[in-house]
Amino acid sequence: MVDIIPALTSIMIRSTGQQGAVSSLTRLSGGANMESSSFDFAGQRYVLRRAPSAEMMAGRPFGHDVEAAVIRAAVDGGVKAPIIVGELAESDGIGTGYVMERVEAEVNPAKILAESPPALIQDLARELARIHALVPSSAINEDLLGRIPALDTATALADLKARFNGYGGDRPIQALAIRWLEDHLPSPAPPVLVHGDFRMGNLMVGENGLAAVLDWELAHLGDAHEDLAYGCMTVWRFGHIDRPAFGVSELATYFAAYEAESGMKVDPARFRFWLIYRTLWWALGCMQMADIWREGIDRSLERAVIGRRTSENELDLLMLLEEDAPETQRLAMTLTPPTDARRQGETSTAEMLEAITEWITHDIKPRAEGHDKFKVAVALNALGMLTRDAANPVNVHDKALSDDLIHGRITLASPGVLAKLRRLALAKLGNDVPKYAALAKARAMWSA
Repeated sequence: MVDIIPALTSIMIRSTGQQGAVSSLTRLSGGANMESSSFDFAGQRYVLRRAPSAEMMAGRPFGHDVEAAVIRAAVDGGVKAPIIVGELAESDGIGTGYVMERVEAEVNPAKILAESPPALIQDLARELARIHALVPSSAINEDLLGRIPALDTATALADLKARFNGYGGDRPIQALAIRWLEDHLPSPAPPVLVHGDFRMGNLMVGENGLAAVLDWELAHLGDAHEDLAYGCMTVWRFGHIDRPAFGVSELATYFAAYEAESGMKVDPARFRFWLIYRTLWWALGCMQMADIWREGIDRSLERAVIGRRTSENELDLLMLLEEDAPETQRLAMTLTPPTDARRQGETSTAEMLEAITEWITHDIKPRAEGHDKFKVAVALNALGMLTRDAANPVNVHDKALSDDLIHGRITLASPGVLAKLRRLALAKLGNDVPKYAALAKARAMWSA
């Protein structure tokens, strides 16, 4: 990254009117799509957010210029968002992006949720209400409003279905979710500005509460309930699944706080629709990450590993959808724990992978620093997936069952279907992410 320092220095001189030099440039971990780096300039701390490659911006509804404009409008509307100080130009030669003042607060969900400030859920509700009040308001002018995409729910669902079919159309739990969503499509809602990625991991929290809302690249016009539900997905509670609102509180507390701030009544049925929709959306998003890796747009190991997190969302989908199954189909069942193959003779594939894992753990990990330490952790996760796959292979592809579910020929009322999907979800997630909190909960709920 050292080669971008001269260009970044010129950008800062141009943007701030101050003289100085960029120093302490450090890549920040996290961020599935964009690259973020912190640096110092003229005695102040900043963050550069940019696309790691031109291909990463292809097909996006808007560029970093619109994203920066939306953030500025949010700040003008009272939202706790970072202050934008400058934008990258094509002539700078380091891609597209912008520079913002660095907010000094915690962003790590594990640390935030371990001991969150008492009023955090009220803070989250307040910021969502302020974001949703930006449209209609004077904070966003007509020119900017015309550049922000609008999401039509029926069209968006049809797009998800097309993506599902494009990936083979053979994942039964996803097929079940698509059918449910089509059957429960809500009527259009008054459009508001939706942040689109309002969740732990994109929220900075200090001792006194919420400090900043980050990552506005998915902003659009749509249903406020989409934002309300997204941060409540199981995967974004980071292990605190007993607190369904962001891993922070109960839903009743969250809904009451939002209603008090916004003056809008939360519709539980509409909320559930978006909770299921966005869980399916992220399941497909994980599969898209695998394609991004395959196509060479981003060959990072992290990208490939995220492609395996689809199984988290499929378990979450099934736990949401089975609420509608007849009680006779929701009975507990006998679960067979995975077993390792007999170990003798030549070294098996699983054992070779174990050996590599032990070498990295004992010889490489202790010496890794900074972003390399994060990459080593990702590599160990990947090796764990492969080791468990080799010992207990699972086939998640079933085109015939998926077709029957998506067309309604088979439902959760059909004898044995729910039990089959449960076993499939448990086995796949057991290989991919065995420490996922919902996995233990599902095993406890479903086992006889």
